[in-house]
Amino acid sequence: MKLIIKALTVLSLFYSVAMAQKPYQPQLGFRSAKILKKGKLEFKDLNKNGKIDKYEDWRLPVETRIDDLLSKMSLEEKVGFMLISTTRLKGDYSFQQNAPKAEITSGFNEEDLIQEINMFSKKPLPYPMLSAAGTTKGVKQNNLRHFILRANTTTKTLAEWSNNLQALCEDTRLGIPAMVASNPRNHITIDASIGLSVGTTTFSRWPGELGLAAMNDLKLTREFAEIAGKEWASVGLRKAYMYMADLATEPRWQRIEGTFGEDADWAAKMMREIVLGFQGEKLGLGSVALTTKHFPGGGPQVEGHDPHFVWGQDQHYPGKMFDYHLKPFQAAIDAGTSAIMPYYAKPVGTQYEEIAFAYNKAIIKDLLRSKMGFKGIVNSDTGPIEMMPWGVEKLSILERYQKAIDCGVDIFSGSADPALLLETVKKGMVSETRINESVSRLLKEKFDLGLFENPYVDVEKAVKTVGSAEFQQKADLAMRKSIVLLRNQDEILPLKPKTKVFFESHYDSGRPGAKPTNIIVPAENKWNLEFVKTREEADVVVLWLTPNMGSLFNTKEGEAIELQLSKNKINVAQVNETSYHKPTIILINFTSPWVIDEIDNPNVKSLLATFGTSTEAVLDVISGKFNPTGKMPFSTPKSRNAVLQNQSDVPGFLKPEYALFKFGDGLSY
Repeated sequence: MKLIIKALTVLSLFYSVAMAQKPYQPQLGFRSAKILKKGKLEFKDLNKNGKIDKYEDWRLPVETRIDDLLSKMSLEEKVGFMLISTTRLKGDYSFQQNAPKAEITSGFNEEDLIQEINMFSKKPLPYPMLSAAGTTKGVKQNNLRHFILRANTTTKTLAEWSNNLQALCEDTRLGIPAMVASNPRNHITIDASIGLSVGTTTFSRWPGELGLAAMNDLKLTREFAEIAGKEWASVGLRKAYMYMADLATEPRWQRIEGTFGEDADWAAKMMREIVLGFQGEKLGLGSVALTTKHFPGGGPQVEGHDPHFVWGQDQHYPGKMFDYHLKPFQAAIDAGTSAIMPYYAKPVGTQYEEIAFAYNKAIIKDLLRSKMGFKGIVNSDTGPIEMMPWGVEKLSILERYQKAIDCGVDIFSGSADPALLLETVKKGMVSETRINESVSRLLKEKFDLGLFENPYVDVEKAVKTVGSAEFQQKADLAMRKSIVLLRNQDEILPLKPKTKVFFESHYDSGRPGAKPTNIIVPAENKWNLEFVKTREEADVVVLWLTPNMGSLFNTKEGEAIELQLSKNKINVAQVNETSYHKPTIILINFTSPWVIDEIDNPNVKSLLATFGTSTEAVLDVISGKFNPTGKMPFSTPKSRNAVLQNQSDVPGFLKPEYALFKFGDGLSY
């Protein structure tokens, strides 16, 4: 019997080894490429030569496949590979959910290009370099394989367009698939400007990034990233220009809405869950590759001005806390983030050279790569070569490419024309060996994601996946968990059943004809409250204020950035008058750390913070259906003077006499 057991054990071992060595046949997606067979295994003939080349052989190590493909790529193909540009569906420029069909074309014309350049710059530039080539021209003539899709359209259109793009790429000399990136698509946001967020889409709808941080729930944060990742991958979006590891330490910086708050340790924990949720433990078939931004942390801008503009190019550290801002980036690196994006700004008053981070060798090579151990892709922000070359303005375009590549940039965002980068290499200013280094990193990302085997998506599955009821149920929970109770005088909350409520929202979008105030009377009353249409009828007044600083790109030179409610489209006199006669609950939507000292009324019994949420979520909290658990992701300044005396790199909770509410504040019932 012992001999029989021993024999069976040996046979089992041999079987296990044999099965482990048996090649796994991946699913192949193809349109024009022929399928080559070797035994029972199948391979795509991407270069149409009738044989299985090493880069087509999915059994081989990725490094072997990369080396083989590099040896076959022309210099022109390699240079085109190092650009990522905006591509558009026809007619999608205004971010509407009504794109006609999945055409692979460009909605940009020359006027659009010049307008977008002028939007970023102090003065019109003499060359329209921020470009979006028509997609067919970009792929076939310019050898582009990286694109930023900003279209806000139906799920079906996105998925069909993605398949059409991949079919176009497959029908080229080497059949190299495309990588399509996007800005965030899953959040409620006030500023959906180009380059920041796509705004409300067909994807599941979650609180803003600050709201995710306010949930104080890392498990739900991971679930968000996993859900969003499934939605993105289902339509062919396999690269994400997100998330921001920047810290909200300068309250006037207009991009705080996209951060996870001011606390570096909490932001680091958030970044870890976000990266692992979207990418997995390593990049694979269902992953979305993240581009973490904006290294080494874009928060400490001088007076809050943004480096998209010439007057906002300086970033400083008056509190000597440079290293504090690196913590979330280190967490993203340790979790395996695929790419990192340096910002436009240049550091002032530090040990580092006063040139933009994309040109700063001590920042990219010495700090990011050598000290912090980052091995992935360095992706420039949009336009540092042509539009925001802070500190290197005197260099020619060719010299700027040379310097940025020498510092470690692998791919340049904002241009669809490879001619000048190609000229830089042909003139010997950058070696082809150095170009190969960047292209290798970019190819590795594509191989790891499985795009060479199957870049195509199932359109019907995508329609069922994106914005599904199951996903939205989790997002609805997140919206409730993101609401922070800051004050509850006389325990006015939760409201008692049958309370008569006058609920009014205050939001001035600035659009012609839009009403700055609206009375909210839910069509379906699920809260055992009585909603009335006048203040006089009410037992309690509820006011939901959404201050609006306006688009980042509406900033003007010489104008101070103000955080008082009255400076951000809130009629404070009206708010105070409305709340004067009745007990009042005020909710404030924080996209920035607003100064709220203008609200001066003893009838304001309760104060809550929102960060992009739904009316239903708010009513669930104030009615007691959901007990608030949220915590503030940043500190709010006591006064305008506190803002002016602020140290831009220091979090509010470390600043004596600064905060009205501190990071981590939040009550429950």
